[in-house]
Amino acid sequence: MSTILPLAYLPSVEYFTHLLRGGCVVDLGEHFVKRSERNRARILASDGVMELTVHVRNANRPRQPVCDVRLDYSKRWQHQHWGALVASYRSSPYFDFYAGRFEPFYRREWEFLADYNLGLLEVLCSLAGVPMPELSRTYVEAAPGDLDLRPKRKEGLALIAEPYFQVFSERMPFVPNLSFADLLFAEGPASVSVLGRCRQG
Repeated sequence: MSTILPLAYLPSVEYFTHLLRGGCVVDLGEHFVKRSERNRARILASDGVMELTVHVRNANRPRQPVCDVRLDYSKRWQHQHWGALVASYRSSPYFDFYAGRFEPFYRREWEFLADYNLGLLEVLCSLAGVPMPELSRTYVEAAPGDLDLRPKRKEGLALIAEPYFQVFSERMPFVPNLSFADLLFAEGPASVSVLGRCRQG
């Protein structure tokens, strides 16, 4: 029995709860889905949840395998994303320790969305001590009993989150299931313990 995950940009806390349990495969052969976690992430900014969108070329092309999607640098989305991450998390306990591992992803150009997202995923997994998933370059057919998390769905419906101290906790209620980067910058090495206390509803 496997958990089939989509490629994701700065994946959510829920995504990482599955990675922690193991038996995951990321499907790089599925068709790209616009306005989904494949090129969007949610972080916590000073005025609430902010969505970061990675710009891609030919997003409207039908049935385009996600591994073939190329990044679009006609707008300065990297500069905007890094500025948002710094503004949101510079006062969090672990941002200064980890920022150097993330900044290169916002300074150089990558050709493919898959390589970009997987590079960031490797950094997140390495810092948290969470195993990297298996990768499939061809479409993964779900077998009976597999948990298939590829379909586009509303974020955060399945996860019962374990609250942790977020960067703006003194003036905002806890926001569940943001990018795992939010948890990592807040809890550092303890992030994996928080993941272990989350459960599926």
